[in-house]
Amino acid sequence: MNMFRPSTLLRRTLAVDAATGAACGALMVLAQGPLADLLGLPAPLLHYAGLGLLPFAAALLLMALGEALPRAAVWVVIACNVGWVLGCLGLLVGSWASPTFLGQAFLVVQIVVVLALTELEFMGLRRSGTPSLAAA
Repeated sequence: MNMFRPSTLLRRTLAVDAATGAACGALMVLAQGPLADLLGLPAPLLHYAGLGLLPFAAALLLMALGEALPRAAVWVVIACNVGWVLGCLGLLVGSWASPTFLGQAFLVVQIVVVLALTELEFMGLRRSGTPSLAAA
């Protein structure tokens, strides 16, 4: 496995991604009914998307705290974030949901934040060039 020592940028970005993912996931699970009304998004979508974010956030936190990481794991995080952005875009432009103005703002904020985190994770990965002793 191609292990490396994560840069400070990558560690911090993974930690922020974990914190925002856990907060958003918990909010979507615990307040799915009121959020569904306010955002114009289906409550089951909010519930299951929120449930999916919680273990993802836990994995990100473990990665942020790890001494060495497999390079592929960071690429999986980047791919998942891109998938989240594409899902949010689909909800904005597709006909599956009819988000309210606040729902559209909620989705746009998620797109912007997740894209920024994804870019920072990519930059952090590029700065993490030193192979780990664990890989030897």
